[in-house]
Amino acid sequence: MPAAASPIFRYSFVLPLLMAVSLASAFQLDNRLMTWVFDQYGPAAHQRLEDWQRLHALASNAPVDRQLEMVNRFFNRAEFVDDIDHWGEEDYWATPVELLSTNGGDCEDFAIAKYLTLKAMGLPDEQMRVVYVKSLELDQAHMILAWYQTPGAEPLILDNLIDEIKPASQRPGLEPVYSFNGKGLWRNKSTGEHARIGNADELERWRDLNRRLVEPLRQ
Repeated sequence: MPAAASPIFRYSFVLPLLMAVSLASAFQLDNRLMTWVFDQYGPAAHQRLEDWQRLHALASNAPVDRQLEMVNRFFNRAEFVDDIDHWGEEDYWATPVELLSTNGGDCEDFAIAKYLTLKAMGLPDEQMRVVYVKSLELDQAHMILAWYQTPGAEPLILDNLIDEIKPASQRPGLEPVYSFNGKGLWRNKSTGEHARIGNADELERWRDLNRRLVEPLRQ
């Protein structure tokens, strides 16, 4: 990872228009941002951002199952790196641009990048939840993205640990704790029920991430 990939990254620039995440329309990264990433992280980082835009163009009109597969595999190519080593903080939620520019992140970064990308492709919030789980196999906290075809359907799990997307029943080692999307925040019960407990903006790191998505570029 380049030396520039540090907390300085987050305050040197933020995404000036993450375009379609809220608007679900055109998916275009600002030219100043692309130039900055090229200068700081080199041509490989610049190419990853171009590939991200190309992914959106290719997958936007594809069937949902194909969109899920393409987005899951695309982000899973990045390296898993603990926050303390990557950002110098115990728990930092990166934007997709930060993840792709540095080619690394942890499970929260992967799950959030997939959620925001699929949302930009037009998948509704009601069908997606970023889920904080306990990984029984790893005996530690983990985060994944769940997609629900209908509100009461068994979700499909997009996970940085494996490329294959499986139904939740085939991932018994993941024990849900809470989940969120742009519409709300839920506590997940062992019975599979979801009890709404508030709004996602009650999560401090989610608020901070969204601020960085829309804050103007600082020179």
